[in-house]
Amino acid sequence: MSPNIPNLVYILVIGVLFATGVTLLLERSLTRVLMGVILLGNGANLLLLTGGRAGGPPIVGTTAQEDMSDPLPQAMVLTAIVITLGMTAFLLALAYRSWHLNGHDEVQDDVEDRRIMELADRDEGPGTADSDTADGGPADGSPEARVLAEAEGGR
Repeated sequence: MSPNIPNLVYILVIGVLFATGVTLLLERSLTRVLMGVILLGNGANLLLLTGGRAGGPPIVGTTAQEDMSDPLPQAMVLTAIVITLGMTAFLLALAYRSWHLNGHDEVQDDVEDRRIMELADRDEGPGTADSDTADGGPADGSPEARVLAEAEGGR
């Protein structure tokens, strides 16, 4: 077995960290979003570390050049740790401020989100396949066609 092939356990752990992190990122609670960012950061760190070659310390004079480990993944992991720490601090401050102001840390829908959800419920959203015609223009019953008809009628 080649020393550059990552261990199957590492691959499974990376997959679980990424899947759990993405699942938590899709939640409305900022605490869960924070946990998702942390898990994604840890998964990215493991992914970067599995890309490096194992070996001796990359210090000239102590190890032969062909036996040295690759220092680039280690430097990238250190950078990723700093970025994850900054994102964690920012999201923790947002969650604390939301808890302090509202008594909860859930992200609320804004007015534009509600309008888009209502359009989707009525199936009149922009760019839907059944509301557009074959030539690329809006269908006769779509909101885009009504806006165009009102604009042409006002001339």
